[in-house]
Amino acid sequence: MLTKEEFVKGILDGNTTILARAITLVESRHQEHQALASDILNEVLPFTGNAQRIGISGIPGVGKSTFIESYGEFLIREKNRSIAILAIDPSSERTGGSILGDKTRMSKLSQNPKAFIRPSPSSGHLGGVAKKTRESLLLCEACGFDTIFIETVGVGQSETIVSQMVDFFILLLQPGAGDDLQGIKRGIMEVADLVCVNKCDGQNEHLSQIARHEYERALHILKKSEDFIPGVLEISALYEKGLDKVYEVMEHFFRDFHSLVKKRRSEGEVKWLKELFYQKIEGLILQDPKLSKLWSETNKQVAESQVSASYGSELLFSQVIEGLKGKK
Repeated sequence: MLTKEEFVKGILDGNTTILARAITLVESRHQEHQALASDILNEVLPFTGNAQRIGISGIPGVGKSTFIESYGEFLIREKNRSIAILAIDPSSERTGGSILGDKTRMSKLSQNPKAFIRPSPSSGHLGGVAKKTRESLLLCEACGFDTIFIETVGVGQSETIVSQMVDFFILLLQPGAGDDLQGIKRGIMEVADLVCVNKCDGQNEHLSQIARHEYERALHILKKSEDFIPGVLEISALYEKGLDKVYEVMEHFFRDFHSLVKKRRSEGEVKWLKELFYQKIEGLILQDPKLSKLWSETNKQVAESQVSASYGSELLFSQVIEGLKGKK
């Protein structure tokens, strides 16, 4: 095991092998690993915050990995950028296992020395992201990457959580607007800064124009209160069509909307604080034998309709408060 100092030096020196090991520490449930990871994050925190944080979501099969690989290669080749990708794979509800196939799907980018790809299992965590995605993002920033993509599991109401940790959110859709719009949750459309209609090539070109108009109409209905107006682009990630336009939209956003980026980051940090606090409370319950037993019993009673959820929560809350008083 490396020391804290060795981890910090390696990360700040841009050593991606040590970065990967640090992310593994962050994701570990071992108490000793969590304590070391926390110390490392505190040390590198002054060197974070300088990257563009981009969220990518879309229905399964829309081409998220293809888009990230094509656009990542474009940024490295044309704009001399360095790319980190935090790709979240869905975990099995039964086993907790995950395929983690993003490195396979991004074969070219995974071999590029200016790119770092880290697949992580969602482990059942809502929001289309892994539980420790925020911490991993900070470590990537400290390692010197200037553009960080978070690829989410897929589209759902809870997927909008990813928008709380990124500056700019891209929603990938495909031709066939009518069917897609029926399956897309309102929340995911409301947080999109850019909608890219992917696979706009060959026989799909006519359909993509129809789709773009449909999505533009949907975005107009869901118009944000912010000054930045989301747009819709037709692209083909496979044939690298429209990637320059995606870059222009994002550069315009980061150049002219500094205050909006700052506001989003501040709000995201506060929400992160609340989430971590709630996790600590849950951990407090599960680590205490008496409270853990009560937690299991109450869950069983609620599941069997012996008590209501509201009554069970009040009972748990009162016992947690009593427990905290007893530890004073």
